[in-house]
Amino acid sequence: MMYSSRRKPVLYFKEDRRFLSRKCTVLKLFGLCTVLVLGSLLWLQLSCSGDLGQAVKDGHSPYQPCPVERLVPAIDDLSWGPHKMAVIIPFRERFEELLVFVPYMHSFLNKKKIRHKILVINQVDHFRFNRASLINVGYLESGNDTDYIAMHDVDLLPQNEALDYGFPEEGPFHVASPELHPLYHYKTYVGGILLLTKKHYQMCNGMSNRFWGWGREDDEFFRRLRTAELQLFRPKGINTGYKTFRHIHDPAWRKRDQKRIAAQKQEQFKIDPEGGLTNLRYKVESRQDLMISGAPCTVISTSLECDLSQTPWCQLG
Repeated sequence: MMYSSRRKPVLYFKEDRRFLSRKCTVLKLFGLCTVLVLGSLLWLQLSCSGDLGQAVKDGHSPYQPCPVERLVPAIDDLSWGPHKMAVIIPFRERFEELLVFVPYMHSFLNKKKIRHKILVINQVDHFRFNRASLINVGYLESGNDTDYIAMHDVDLLPQNEALDYGFPEEGPFHVASPELHPLYHYKTYVGGILLLTKKHYQMCNGMSNRFWGWGREDDEFFRRLRTAELQLFRPKGINTGYKTFRHIHDPAWRKRDQKRIAAQKQEQFKIDPEGGLTNLRYKVESRQDLMISGAPCTVISTSLECDLSQTPWCQLG
């Protein structure tokens, strides 16, 4: 009887178990375990070193170590261009998603030769989550070495390398457009992933700080873009549809804070003409440079302040 090559290892181990059942000694078991361990180590070394034949041909040793940095190199190559992006991640207690996001995005942007640094703005106060304020903090803490920002959700991973993360000189560029985002498809949606030059973000006075809890801050920011007379751009020629992004958030495991308290239900639909960068109040508790699977990021732990007379819904109960 003929078998495919994929099934041969299963048959091999069945035959080996029959042999061991007849003549099973401590010495033979020890020898077999030794062979398996050495074989596994050899396979690991060869898989890390790439093509064995090519390595020998080039005169390099095929047995290379497997540093994580080799898989996701930490690069800031000036030859990639004059612009550098600050990837701003508003964050709180979503570590399992962060462990996936940072190395994935670092590798993705390196392949596209986009100079960047990843800033994780970690909210550590006792108030409700405020995505917009954290993005404002990220903008102010991003440093003089960057000239544009990406407002980027930690649970949204681009799957199409044709997506443009370059400098949005002409106007804000909505990478996660309604035609491509797996969940949100209304025309005025500007959430998920939005690129802006720092100049344009300043023209909008950043985002409103009045949105505590989940949702609505993006809709208010869309109005700010219109008030600032900024033209919004979106991807063209992307044919992967709703599979363009991978959404790694698990709603069953991590619930959204969608509660509306006191006057919040009415206030969430209003424009905030004065709030933003000019009335943001926060304190940086710590700043830590980390490596996640070889990918660099900076975690800025931040305490936001809340004026209870203006937004009493910043805290529950």
